[in-house]
Amino acid sequence: MKPAPLPDLDLCLQLDDAAVPPEHRKVLRPSQLKKWVLYALAPQAAQTIEITVRVVGLAEGRQLNRQFRGQNHATNVLTFDYGDPQGLSADLVLCAPVVEREAEAQGKRLKAHYAHLLIHGTLHAQGYEHDTSAQDAEEMEALEMLLMLSLGFDNPYQD
Repeated sequence: MKPAPLPDLDLCLQLDDAAVPPEHRKVLRPSQLKKWVLYALAPQAAQTIEITVRVVGLAEGRQLNRQFRGQNHATNVLTFDYGDPQGLSADLVLCAPVVEREAEAQGKRLKAHYAHLLIHGTLHAQGYEHDTSAQDAEEMEALEMLLMLSLGFDNPYQD
């Protein structure tokens, strides 16, 4: 039996020049991001996938979170799924200062935290949720753990 072909992923990376430090840029290589996103795509995912990854600073992160989630603070990742019936189309917005602060507080490498958040956001773009029920949260977290371990990273939920 032949494995399913990989979907055609059109990945666009946008970095806020003033907000993304050089050490983040080393981690945020398009080929690396594409690998992480492809890992998170379900086998039955649409064959045409367009994902924009935008990495922003605190001001833009706060503004987007306030506008779309009603919360007046920057958050680590926001997922905007555009419900494209012909494929998957989404924007993933990561806030560099929040990602760095969380990685330091949790004793994680910056690269591992970015990988986890991109996987997390990609799962959201495919309809996974963790705020709706405990069962949904357990399912999503289990999948995130499996994907991270498969990529050679530690369990992101391990203390």
